[in-house]
Amino acid sequence: MTEEIIHIDNEDLVGIYGVNDENIQLLRKIFSQIKLIARGNELHIIGNKTKIEEFKSFFVRLQKHYTKYNQLTDNDILYLNENKDKWDKAVLESGDNKDIILHGREGKIIRARTPNQIRLTKSIINNDMVFAVGPAGTGKTYTAVALAVKALKNKEIRRIILTRPAVEAGENLGFLPGDLRDKLDPYLQPLYDALRDMIPPQRLLAYIEDKTIEIAPLAFMRGRTLDNAYVILDEAQNATSIQLKMFLTRMGNNAKFFITGDLTQIDLPRNQSSGLLHAINLLKDIPGIEVIYMDHSDIVRHRLVTSIVNAYEANEKRKT
Repeated sequence: MTEEIIHIDNEDLVGIYGVNDENIQLLRKIFSQIKLIARGNELHIIGNKTKIEEFKSFFVRLQKHYTKYNQLTDNDILYLNENKDKWDKAVLESGDNKDIILHGREGKIIRARTPNQIRLTKSIINNDMVFAVGPAGTGKTYTAVALAVKALKNKEIRRIILTRPAVEAGENLGFLPGDLRDKLDPYLQPLYDALRDMIPPQRLLAYIEDKTIEIAPLAFMRGRTLDNAYVILDEAQNATSIQLKMFLTRMGNNAKFFITGDLTQIDLPRNQSSGLLHAINLLKDIPGIEVIYMDHSDIVRHRLVTSIVNAYEANEKRKT
């Protein structure tokens, strides 16, 4: 009899073991000739050496499946066991579906849903800096975060940095309760929401704790050099020209910068102008930088959002 141990990342335990170790119980039935004992992040395998190697090879496939799809159900395990020879080919071929960016929590498919969203996914491959400009609901931020998570999973970069200007949209920051972190977190909430769709909770918490994923106000970027990172500046229309210059010059080696904004929703004080339009006009012809304009056809929220955006734009045109 031989015993071997497989070590599993703590943040993957529930996903791989299943709730109440349901997946482990199923594996015990499938591999009845060996004994499986789950002790924390160690999976002990006891039995014949040949059978142990057979299980270890299969378990690698389970881990790859979980990493790719962020889920591992009993049906997944049964399918992988019944289609051992087909699985690797199927996983490779699934990458050819170009509109799929990644699989989020519980296998949720996150895809580029409009022509301009597809343009964004292609543009960031060929350029190191991309501006995505357009109205609310066009998926600018969500697509950017999905592309960042995909790059992290593929080990193309080491960290993700998400930032926003902490600008008050008609509200007073000083009256919010709590310390500085408590006051700023509401401004960064849309970024947290997107990440929660894409990464299992325990793994996301681990990424945030070890700074693999960092979410911070724009002012916190000053003086830094951002290497080996996918960096997203959201709501860039609320950054001044000085702030945008500061941010854009943080770019280090092996970095991708994604800047999103909506020029119709500027919340800066009246005596300050947005730096987004100025930056676009200044930088648009530089090789390695691309500007993609989203429009009403890209709105993927409730159908009324398109009507609301149209109504506000028509009202602005009547004023001018």
